[in-house]
Amino acid sequence: MTGPALFRRDPTVAKTKAQGITSLCSAHPLVIRAGLEYAARTGTTVLIEATCNQVNHQGGYTGMTPADFAARVFSMADAAGLAHDRIILGGDHLGPNPWRKQTAEAAMAEAEKMVAAYIEAGFSKIHLDASMGCLGEPEALDDAATAGRAARLAKVAEEAARRSGRTPPVYIIGTEVPPPGGADHVLTAIEPTSAKAARTTIAIHRSVFADAGLSDAFARVVGVVVQPGVEFGNENVILYDRDKAKALCAVLDDEPDLAFEAHSTDYQGRGPLRALVEDGFAILKVGPELTFALREALYGLDLIAGDLFPDRAPRALHDAMETLMLEKPGDWARHYGGTVENQRIQRHYSYSDRIRYYWNQKEAEAAVSDLFARLSGVSVPVTLFRQHLPHFTAFAGTPLDPAALAVAAVGRVVEDYAYASTGRAGGGAPLTRDNTASR
Repeated sequence: MTGPALFRRDPTVAKTKAQGITSLCSAHPLVIRAGLEYAARTGTTVLIEATCNQVNHQGGYTGMTPADFAARVFSMADAAGLAHDRIILGGDHLGPNPWRKQTAEAAMAEAEKMVAAYIEAGFSKIHLDASMGCLGEPEALDDAATAGRAARLAKVAEEAARRSGRTPPVYIIGTEVPPPGGADHVLTAIEPTSAKAARTTIAIHRSVFADAGLSDAFARVVGVVVQPGVEFGNENVILYDRDKAKALCAVLDDEPDLAFEAHSTDYQGRGPLRALVEDGFAILKVGPELTFALREALYGLDLIAGDLFPDRAPRALHDAMETLMLEKPGDWARHYGGTVENQRIQRHYSYSDRIRYYWNQKEAEAAVSDLFARLSGVSVPVTLFRQHLPHFTAFAGTPLDPAALAVAAVGRVVEDYAYASTGRAGGGAPLTRDNTASR
């Protein structure tokens, strides 16, 4: 299930029949549950990725090591009735980024430990990203330096696979991606990666890997990260323009064993997402849109609870999150600008969804638990759903499972990506959206 063929595009297949795969990039348990339950329901494979900052050998900001993350996913898969061999675990942006304030050698030493930990925990898709400069270096490194460090990490991964008896992983190379989590300002246009730059990245990596005795590893490079010309800011989305990406996509004509991996495809909607897959972007990564949909559902339930229970504050969850984010502004303050009022709106409703960094904190978990406890088993009138969560009237009139509703909200995004990856409805998703619902 995790071999190269699963990720690579098939150049012999017509565009309209092109197949892709979605990478769910989130550590939130309700998001992971949505992906697992969708795969179980539709008989498909799910790819779940963790980033170097979220999950690493030191714990990351989630507090989880790769082994911890894998154990959580597989435990949740058991609850969803999904066989473990239908789960692919990926590591995203694996490189020195979490330690880039240290010297290059110190940062790379930590990156090596991290990559080994990912392989030993069973992660089988590895994005090698050593493009960032460390202490005393330029902010971004050139292709030769980036490829050299990527090869160094690939060697560690290969050795870890042999040592632990794991199947050697597939790799993603390339780093020309939008700012993680979206841009901080209003966007008007994003230029795709130039064809020349993409060819140079591939050629230099191929040469450096060969010189390092890693040709076998390079044969398992299945994708290259490039910028297709998509992005989202706090309040707007740049949609895919396939005409602008024609020259870039033509690069794949000379690289039949490779596909492109597209980052920050959130909020594109079904039409642009499907066009990306048809044009060779066989791996679609999504993250903030998943937790944005989750937040929409949680805040809708918050409003329903405020209407149902006179003793409850009208927006208790919203207010708890506002208090938490004001007390701990580190994950949003540098990203949200404008007036105080603008920042307040962005804290809760920005497309970059930096509120996602707070859901695993104890204050947020307590507030969500309280909300779910108040609504669990309650029969909510359909009129309240029409007012606050109109897409979810199917949950009215029966004992409510708030977590199941939140999972269904995330599942609507998963369904969009499943359609984009296959060109057809995934089958079994309880709710769908039109192409404009996310914009």
